[in-house]
Amino acid sequence: MLIGEYLHTLDNKKRLSLPAKFRKEVGDKVVLTRGLDACLFMFPENTWKRIADKLVNLPFGQADTRGLSRFLLSGAVESEVDSAGRILVPDYLKDFAGLQSKVVLAGVSDRIEVWNETTWNEYKHHIEKGADQMAEKLGELGIL
Repeated sequence: MLIGEYLHTLDNKKRLSLPAKFRKEVGDKVVLTRGLDACLFMFPENTWKRIADKLVNLPFGQADTRGLSRFLLSGAVESEVDSAGRILVPDYLKDFAGLQSKVVLAGVSDRIEVWNETTWNEYKHHIEKGADQMAEKLGELGIL
């Protein structure tokens, strides 16, 4: 399971070092794509295959499903994890997430989210302020 929050640096060659704990979980190849809330999603290859299969099987007659499929699939790129535990972040994904030199990698169960440090801190502050209300809503649904 991918969990935890790590601050790393995106070097001038657009290489991002994965935390050692994540390297064990993701293996030698990951898929990086546009994510939600202005971050990138990084999936281990086998997890990505399951998600892509689900997206391919969505009804393409509905605009929302076409849009989400296009958003995730057309933005995806496979990336080999090099011997130093780094991946290359393409310019279009770096620009999409507004990545600068300081990057936060957040483990979210089956994926890693890659955030601009400032954007992450603002988002995290907002979520922390509303955590009690979110927990209450999930409790009403029987999830918590």
